[in-house]
Amino acid sequence: MNELNKPLLRLQSVGALLMVLGAALFMLKPLIATICYTIGAVIFCPIQMLQSYEGKNFVIRRLRRQQLLGLIALLCAACCMIMQVGCFGFARRNEWVICLVIGCILELYTAFRIPAELEKEDSQK
Repeated sequence: MNELNKPLLRLQSVGALLMVLGAALFMLKPLIATICYTIGAVIFCPIQMLQSYEGKNFVIRRLRRQQLLGLIALLCAACCMIMQVGCFGFARRNEWVICLVIGCILELYTAFRIPAELEKEDSQK
């Protein structure tokens, strides 16, 4: 996996923090929470997509695809939040929560498994 530079890592952390803040504030201030979450997702997801794996390890490539699916689910959660707050489209209830849970599970799983597989790959060389 290629490493991101420090400014991008900080920006990614800010995006993740905004997403957590937006998801947590949704019951109190839905409009502000939606804006906060959407800005965080728009910051976090593209930076996460900048990382790539150029190796041949099938397990890491599969985990990377799962990570990308998680990012898509997080962006879908932002779209569903916007639809719910704006009262348009198909997502008028709490569909965004389902997308958020799926995205978080995939991101959390890959956040632990990818470094473990990279370490295992390095130890075999």
